[in-house]
Amino acid sequence: MFGIRNKSYIRSVNTHFMSNTKTIRPTESELEILQTLWTKGLATVREVHEDLAKTKDVGYTTTLKLMQIMHEKGLVKRDDSMRTHVYQAAVNKENTQKHLLGKMIDSLFGGSSTQLVIQALGENKATQEELEKIQALLDNLKKQ
Repeated sequence: MFGIRNKSYIRSVNTHFMSNTKTIRPTESELEILQTLWTKGLATVREVHEDLAKTKDVGYTTTLKLMQIMHEKGLVKRDDSMRTHVYQAAVNKENTQKHLLGKMIDSLFGGSSTQLVIQALGENKATQEELEKIQALLDNLKKQ
């Protein structure tokens, strides 16, 4: 009996470990919630909902359900030690941006980051400061 229980436990631990290491692709709504959590650090569902409600019509229960799903997916961490649950992002902002940008470059621009930059700069006016940062990045890339 102990052997079966032990194998079941190991399978459970392995499944949990594997599910946390696979690539998670947040939806657009989940990204909006992550943006709020990345900015605030820690937030309750109400705080996230109030932030989202500034720019879109969304119900509190929808925000709550999304955040529960995100917790199950491993996108957010939840402290439920008090009556009001406090959430924080469980995924790194920069890594998420790099992953999603890479997927976008591959799917929309045929793997060409040059085409992405041309499209972005051609359609949007960059500020002088942004252009200087881009130039500094290009200069650093040339030196490598």
